[in-house]
Amino acid sequence: MRWTTRTKPSEEKIKHLAQALNVEDFVAQLLVQRGIETFDDAKNFFRPSLDHLHDPYLMKDMDKAVGRIEKAIENNERILVFGDYDVDGTTAVSLVSSYLKSYYPEVATYIPDRYLEGYGISFMGIDYADDNGFSLIIALDCGIKSIDHIAYAKERNIDFIICDHHRPGDALPDAVAVLDPKRDDCEYPYDELCGCGIGFKLIQALAKNQNQTIDDLIPYLDLVAAAIAADIVPMTGENRVLAYFGLQVINSDPRPGIKALIHQIKKKVLDITDVVFIIAPRINAAGRIKHGNHAVELLTEFDFEQAQQFASEIESYNSERKDLDKLITKEALKQIDENGEKDRFTSVVFQEDWHKGVIGIVASRLIETYYRPTLVFTKSGDKYAASARSVKGFDVYNALEACSEHLEQFGGHMYAAGMTLSPENYSVFKEAFERQVEKTIHSDMLIPEISIDAEIDFSDITPKLLRILKQFEPFGPMNMTPTFLTKDVKDTGYGKLMGQEEEHLRLFVKQNGSEGMAAIGFGLGDKYDLTTNQKPFQIAYCIDENEWNGKTSIQLRLKSIK
Repeated sequence: MRWTTRTKPSEEKIKHLAQALNVEDFVAQLLVQRGIETFDDAKNFFRPSLDHLHDPYLMKDMDKAVGRIEKAIENNERILVFGDYDVDGTTAVSLVSSYLKSYYPEVATYIPDRYLEGYGISFMGIDYADDNGFSLIIALDCGIKSIDHIAYAKERNIDFIICDHHRPGDALPDAVAVLDPKRDDCEYPYDELCGCGIGFKLIQALAKNQNQTIDDLIPYLDLVAAAIAADIVPMTGENRVLAYFGLQVINSDPRPGIKALIHQIKKKVLDITDVVFIIAPRINAAGRIKHGNHAVELLTEFDFEQAQQFASEIESYNSERKDLDKLITKEALKQIDENGEKDRFTSVVFQEDWHKGVIGIVASRLIETYYRPTLVFTKSGDKYAASARSVKGFDVYNALEACSEHLEQFGGHMYAAGMTLSPENYSVFKEAFERQVEKTIHSDMLIPEISIDAEIDFSDITPKLLRILKQFEPFGPMNMTPTFLTKDVKDTGYGKLMGQEEEHLRLFVKQNGSEGMAAIGFGLGDKYDLTTNQKPFQIAYCIDENEWNGKTSIQLRLKSIK
């Protein structure tokens, strides 16, 4: 692990904010590092408000989108809500369709089949709309590059409204409206919304003309929070506000589908990490193993008993997904080893029978072993399809763009992308991608990084500090859980290994005569000898709460030890 320390802001800024808020200097430092420099900034950060959301009509084409939907309703047209099969897409489809159905019945949903149709808008989906009398399609979390598809629909007198958050290509599709804050000509103040977030802005705009306020839209925020958590978008600005209130809905009065998913979890209050690791994988499992429609059915079901039945089916898909991803990861690691590719700058693997639904997860798993940009290919029809995952700081989308002459199509983000190519181009692309990454990646990016926010002593860790840190939530990119460094730490003699394979480490540590602190290090079992030899060491950690037998105490969650 590579330990780096975040740049410390100027002492003047830190002192000014510490005095204004009556907090310790290192707490003020954490806030300034997050761009919070004044009392008002801090007030907005610690007390998110739905009033902080921007006017949806600031988004380019929003007026056109609303106008076309209202015209469709006035003319009794059939509206098809179309979206991708992942969490962001299925939550977005559930959100927009259930909102429209609350006052207009001629609305249906369409999720493309991951295996028959692939990612995004499909010709099969447009044919379905044409055959069933739909004259307006609202596409969510996809469509920004679907120029040919939109032209095909136009020939069949079907209009499109595109709500996307991916980077546009050189030209935009000829749709009635293209809602995407990443458009060069869009001056919307926040461009990091996920697809479901764009869908929420659309219903926020529609609600204005329905004489509804933002309070009427709060019940939809459980869906938005799930999408924000799953899509790993920055936890700043509007995303943080929407996630904050969405978590409140999840914990107080979630829709029956989400309630059914969390029904068997013993934890009383879910945080954003629980949404990422408990709710999101289950919603995703439907599209990975069976069909994304199952996720939409679950998320739009209002009868709890029926929702429980759907949730039970999705739980079985998730179990199957776990088994597949373990098996394929094992096969992929073996392939890298047997091909003598351990020392490359990239991991690019292919096997034609790998399940397309889990190759993205497998790519992430491979990065845990070989920390470098990774592509996992499988056969899809007569093409090869892949999911890409990247390492911190490296833009895999740009690397793919540089090799795009070998690809049929590609799209995505800095850290995650998808692509297809012809089988005869696989080998040449694999080498072109390796050369491109070798040429553009910094050697430091190939070593996992722990970014330390501040150095503190154990004496600084108090219940008051924990209360303040809890108000930094929800955490996510650009607002990560603060990581601290403490030096001259010693084990008090109670260190032990945990887990079936003794892969985890449990310590009771002290510093300079301080009271002992409980600490847990998942995956740090190999540090046992280093920590139990009575010599001082340094720890990088987050501050957590531990609940045991009804009692709550402070616990350090160790990230690294040296």
